[in-house]
Amino acid sequence: MSDEQTFLDALSARADRRGAEPTWVAARRQAGAARFEAMGFPTRRDEAFKYTDVRAIARGDFTLSQDAQDVTPLSPATAAALTLPLEALRLTFVDGIFAPELSDLAALPAGVSVEPLSQALADNHEAVGGALGRLAGVDFSPFTALNTAFAEEGAVIRLSPGTVVEKPILVQFLSRANQAPLMSHPRVLIEAGSRSQATVIEHQVGEEGAANFSNLVSEVMLERGAILTHYKLQEAALTDLHVSSLHVDQGRDSRFTSFNLNLGGSLVRNDIVAEMNAQGAEANYFGLFFAQGRQHVDNHTLVNHNAPHTFSNENYKGILGDRAHGVFNGRVVVRRDSQKIEAHQSNANLLLSDRAEIDTKPELEIYADDVKCSHGATTGQLDEEAIFALRARGISDETARGLLTLAFAGEVMDQVALDAIAERVERTVAGKLPERFNLAGLVEAAAALDEE
Repeated sequence: MSDEQTFLDALSARADRRGAEPTWVAARRQAGAARFEAMGFPTRRDEAFKYTDVRAIARGDFTLSQDAQDVTPLSPATAAALTLPLEALRLTFVDGIFAPELSDLAALPAGVSVEPLSQALADNHEAVGGALGRLAGVDFSPFTALNTAFAEEGAVIRLSPGTVVEKPILVQFLSRANQAPLMSHPRVLIEAGSRSQATVIEHQVGEEGAANFSNLVSEVMLERGAILTHYKLQEAALTDLHVSSLHVDQGRDSRFTSFNLNLGGSLVRNDIVAEMNAQGAEANYFGLFFAQGRQHVDNHTLVNHNAPHTFSNENYKGILGDRAHGVFNGRVVVRRDSQKIEAHQSNANLLLSDRAEIDTKPELEIYADDVKCSHGATTGQLDEEAIFALRARGISDETARGLLTLAFAGEVMDQVALDAIAERVERTVAGKLPERFNLAGLVEAAAALDEE
């Protein structure tokens, strides 16, 4: 039996137990399944997956949560320990299943709609049908096709024109340590009306020992003048497998800021596709990926400047220890007649071990002649002279290395406006550095340096 057939059989079995659906939903499922069957799982012969081997996913024996015979319950205490300590509008899913008892939408302001995808389809499926799948079609990748075929749950967020949401909107995806591995294919749809403003957080986190597969697809549509800050905090268990794609469509004078923060997962692949379709659109993409052991983290980004007078800036940082492997492929395309645009891209990587590896490929593709563009990539290790300078101040070698590593990440983390996320990332990085650096010691050492 082929790897693809295992997933197709699971899809067929699920269809036999699924209730009646709108005709367009069933048609899209069939289209996704057909496209996935035709494409098959990517191999390293495919350019987009040249450095990423997905056989751990393709050959996995995964079951959908809805069909699992024996699943491990998630206690409220465990859920509380996993979630972000943040005052937010909260929508929670456990292994792909909506968990109303762990969600909190009581303070939802006027002009804002936040609901599970299943509820949105049940209440008014025609309102969802026009937007769902418009940016992330089945042809984008086999994983997007697979998501289209399987997707039953996720989040639908709509902001009415002129609406300003003060609290962050937190969409949590919790992964349990079950007796058998599970898979989930959540879909997130965000529609920001003209001049609306909001912050949306997608938080992927798992119990220690979780060995599940999540395949997330997010679509973001910004109308004229909309402002959206999007965080993706990935803290999956080190045995979890995670694939995601984020697709963004920006209207005139809209502003989009993305934070792609990756800390966990055994195999991680992130795709970001941005379409800057109208004048005045501005986008900032910040990324940080930290990996240790044999973790593999792959980030692919594509920014299309389809209109003149648009601006994009991208800054990704990688920190790799032990035998971890990182991949960064950032591509910026300036379309014909997209004059007066500005696009900048940077990828810097820090290797904490001689066995760690990074494959980086920044790309610029320009078809206009009046533009301002730059790109670059660097890879190196900690500066021994800087370590010596810190040790001359009485700081131990381990603490000095920890301080410099956190400082390397600081260029990205300084842009993070939410303390709960910044502290979570800093504690995770500090706690997993070689020799198990003590965060309190690092903070104390940094404060001592500031006083000098």
